[in-house]
Amino acid sequence: MDRNAASPGALRGVLLVNLGTPDAPTAPALRRYLAEFLADPDVVTLPRILWLPLLHLFVLRRRPKKSAEAYARIWTRTGSPLLVNSQALADKLEQALGPGYALALGMRYGNPSLRSALAALQTAGVTELTLLPLYPQYSAAATVSTVKAVAKELKKLAWSPQWITVHDYHDHPAYIAALSESVRDHWSRQGRGRKLIVSFHGIPQAVSDAGDPYAAQCEVTARLLAESLGLRDGEWQMAFQSRFGPAEWLKPYTEAVLKEGAARGLKQVDVLCPGFACDCLETLEEIALRYAKSFRRAGGEELRYVPALNAGDAHLRLLQALVCATREQA
Repeated sequence: MDRNAASPGALRGVLLVNLGTPDAPTAPALRRYLAEFLADPDVVTLPRILWLPLLHLFVLRRRPKKSAEAYARIWTRTGSPLLVNSQALADKLEQALGPGYALALGMRYGNPSLRSALAALQTAGVTELTLLPLYPQYSAAATVSTVKAVAKELKKLAWSPQWITVHDYHDHPAYIAALSESVRDHWSRQGRGRKLIVSFHGIPQAVSDAGDPYAAQCEVTARLLAESLGLRDGEWQMAFQSRFGPAEWLKPYTEAVLKEGAARGLKQVDVLCPGFACDCLETLEEIALRYAKSFRRAGGEELRYVPALNAGDAHLRLLQALVCATREQA
C-alpha cells in the first residue's frame, strides 16, 4: 500500500475500480472499448509509432465483431456480468462501511468512467480517498495503468484529496480464505474434480522478464490456496489464460494444460480464476464455455468453473479489511 498523509475526522472516500466492459455486446461498442483499452501503453508496450497504425488499420477492423459475438454469449438481461457483479459488490461495500464513507465504482476502460466516479466523490465532499483496484496481483498493465489514470483525472478535476492506493492483496489472509471458501463450497455443491487448475490472466513473458512482479505474486496466491485446501502435488496446477498477439506470454497456457490433461485421461477438472474479482468475459466465455469445449474435444468429460468471488460475503469481508487497513495507516 502507498499513501499520502490523511487528516483525522475527514470524510473518507473509496474508489473501487475494475478493468472495464463495453456498453453493449455489439461491434461498435467493442470498437470504442478496445480502442481505449488497446491504446494504453501500459497494456500494449510496443512503440506507439508501430502499434497505433496496426491497431486502427487492422485490429479495430477485425476484432470488434468477434469480441462482440463472445460478449453476446454471456450478456445478461441486466447487462454486462462484470458491471452487474462489480456494482453489486460496490453497493454492499458502501453499506457495510457506513455513513463515514462515500464510495464510487469506476472502470479503467469504459463506463462508469474513472472521471465520473471521482467527480461524484468530489461532489460528496471527500477529502481522503482510498483507491482500491480489484486486481489482487500487481501488474503494470492493470495496477500502474489505473494509478496513472486516476492521477491524471484528479488533475483535470483540480482536486487534491489525500489518497492511499491498495496496490495488491495477493497474499492477504482474507483473500486466501475467501478463495478457499469458494472452492470448498463449489466442491460441496458440484463434487470434486480430479484436479484444480488455478488460472490467471497472462502477461507477455518479456514484461515479466523485465521485472514485473505479477507472475511471482500469482505463484504465491496459488501456493497459499493449495496449502489452505490441503492439496498435494499433482492435485492442482497453475496456468495462464487470455493470451493476445503473437508474442510469448507466461506459460503454461491454460488451454494447453487442459487439452494435455484430457489426452492423458483426465475426465473431470475444476478451474478457478483468482485474478478476476468478478466474473467477466475471460471467466464465463473463455473458461466456462470455450475452454470447456476444448477440454471435451480432447477427451475430457467435464470442466467445472468455480465462480469468482463477485459480491459474496467473503469478498466483502476482504474489501472491508483492506479499506480499514488504509485508515489505520492514515
